[in-house]
Amino acid sequence: MELEKRVGQAIRHFWKVRAHQLDTQGTNSGRKDYGTRGAVTGGKHLDGFIDLLADVLAEAGLPHTSIHTSNTTLPGFFRPTKNWDLVVVADGQLLASIEFKAQVGSFGNNFNNRVEEALGNSTDLRTAYREGKFKPSQKPWIGWLMLLEDSSKSRSPVKAAEPHFKVFSEFTNASYAKRYELFCERLVREGLYDAACILLSDAKSGSKGKYTEPNSEFGIKTFVTSLTARAIAHVKMKSDS
Repeated sequence: MELEKRVGQAIRHFWKVRAHQLDTQGTNSGRKDYGTRGAVTGGKHLDGFIDLLADVLAEAGLPHTSIHTSNTTLPGFFRPTKNWDLVVVADGQLLASIEFKAQVGSFGNNFNNRVEEALGNSTDLRTAYREGKFKPSQKPWIGWLMLLEDSSKSRSPVKAAEPHFKVFSEFTNASYAKRYELFCERLVREGLYDAACILLSDAKSGSKGKYTEPNSEFGIKTFVTSLTARAIAHVKMKSDS
C-alpha cells in the first residue's frame, strides 16, 4: 500500500505538471506549441517517478551520492553518449540505468518511435558493456517505464498494415495499450531490459493519483522489486568484502 500511495503521488505530479505546462506554454516567448505539444516539450512531468525510484534505491541501502538524477550521461557503443533519466554508479560500478517515458494522445505517430528508442538504447548500452566500457561493473540493470494515457483511443483495436506479410497474430487488432504490454513482455523475455513497466492513467482520475496496470508482471511492484534486489545485492556484497 505504501508503494501504491507513492506511485499515486507520482501520477498526480505528472498530470499536474502537464496541465500547468499546457496553461503556461508560450508565456515568456510569445510562441505557443501546436496542440498539446507544449505539455511534452516542457519536461519535468515524470520527475515524480524519478524521485520515487531514487528514494527506493536509497532505502535499499545505496548512498545518495551514487544515485544520479542529473549528470546521467553514459557512454554508448553506436554513439558517443546517451542521457538516461536515472543512473546508479556505486563504488566505480554501473549498477543501473532507467528510462521513463509517457504518451498522451498521438498514439499512431509515437508508438513506433518509442519502440525504436527503447530498443536502440538497450542495444547501445548492452554492447558498450560487452566491449568492456564499464569495467569492473557487473552486467548493469536496465529498466524502462511507460505511462500511457488511458483513453478510448489507446484501448481501441488498431488495424495493422499487412501489404506483403501477415503480422504476428497477437498484434492483430491489438490496441496501443496491448501493443505496449506486448512490447514490455518482449523487452524482458529477450533480455534487452531487466524489467519493464506499463501504467495507464487518464487526466481526470490521474489527478487523484489513480492508475491501472494491464499486466501485473509488468506492473510497478514487479519493477521496483527487481531494481531493489539489484541494489540490495550490491550493498550486501560490499559489506561482506
